[in-house]
Amino acid sequence: MMAPSAASPVAATALPAVAIVGLVKSFGSQRVFDGFDLTVPRGQRLAILGASGCGKSTLLRCIAGLEQPEAGRITVAGEVGFVFQEPRLFPWLTVERNVAFAARNEMERARIGEVIALVGLTSARSRLPKELSGGMAQRAALARTLVRHPDVILLDEPLAALDALRRLELRAALREIIAAAGATAILVTHDVDEAIDIGDRHLVLERTAAGVRAAEPLPAAGDVRRALFAALGVHTTG
Repeated sequence: MMAPSAASPVAATALPAVAIVGLVKSFGSQRVFDGFDLTVPRGQRLAILGASGCGKSTLLRCIAGLEQPEAGRITVAGEVGFVFQEPRLFPWLTVERNVAFAARNEMERARIGEVIALVGLTSARSRLPKELSGGMAQRAALARTLVRHPDVILLDEPLAALDALRRLELRAALREIIAAAGATAILVTHDVDEAIDIGDRHLVLERTAAGVRAAEPLPAAGDVRRALFAALGVHTTG
């Protein structure tokens, strides 16, 4: 067994962003992954869908090193950043100081203004979290992740806590922000439209008696939405 490991800068250019081979992960007697494999090329935005309890968040936590698998190998080429469902901002710190809290050195501290601008919060940099909308708070959380210049960004349902209008506003922005940051991204979501808007590759996880199985739907006539719904067991008409 090997926990997630960062490749050296030289080797990283020849490696995928994330490579998972033979992942085995259980919770008590319940086997979630049993020999699971996944390769994510550098620069890809992978969106993962699936029913609740199928292992989506567990997979992200294994990649981040927050959960330890029983067996298998996870290799990450570079540094990982994690964006959770809740912003988790320090309520007594401004946006700028929340972002600064994550900076570890002078190079990262020099990026604070840049990443705040990237997520569109320059005019709100002096506000406290209680003065932010839900969407603005999640942008601040994303800036806090980006200040470390991660090679791989893991997003665990980052828009789930927002109302429908804020989700629509932020999902298009997320795609542009991730692309501008030049990072690989793995997004977990229950929302098919969110997966389509943000991801350029889509994976559906399904829980079976033998563990989690991954399906990568191939859309007919370019209808990605219908293919994803069908893979999730929902058949649409029209």
